[in-house]
Amino acid sequence: MAKTSAPRSGGTPRRKPPARLPKAVAGAVRATLDKKAVDVVVLDLRKAVGFTDYFVICTGTNPRQINALADAVEDTLRTEFGERPHLKEGVEKSQWILLDYFNFVVHVFSRECRAFYELERLWGNAERHEFLE
Repeated sequence: MAKTSAPRSGGTPRRKPPARLPKAVAGAVRATLDKKAVDVVVLDLRKAVGFTDYFVICTGTNPRQINALADAVEDTLRTEFGERPHLKEGVEKSQWILLDYFNFVVHVFSRECRAFYELERLWGNAERHEFLE
């Protein structure tokens, strides 16, 4: 189910990404949800920074799932949108995998890493979309 910090009009939260997200970002969210990611959040950074438009942030419960989440995002974006990451980091340690697609960046965290870096707090002024399992 999706939950956004933007004002709601009394509707029920949805699982699928809001229509206003770019299709590739929505595809990345869908891929993480399909692999049972925890605490999936999209931060809209268009008004906050200049190096990317969106962060997709999610948590995996163990190293194997973290790798599976990153692989699912890569596979989905390659097959459905012809997108390949321009940078991929963190695969060796499987604590924080970063997939940089220029217009958006996907962060797949372990619980400990996500709590330590607190990206959502650092970009607290960004519009936030949450997706519940």
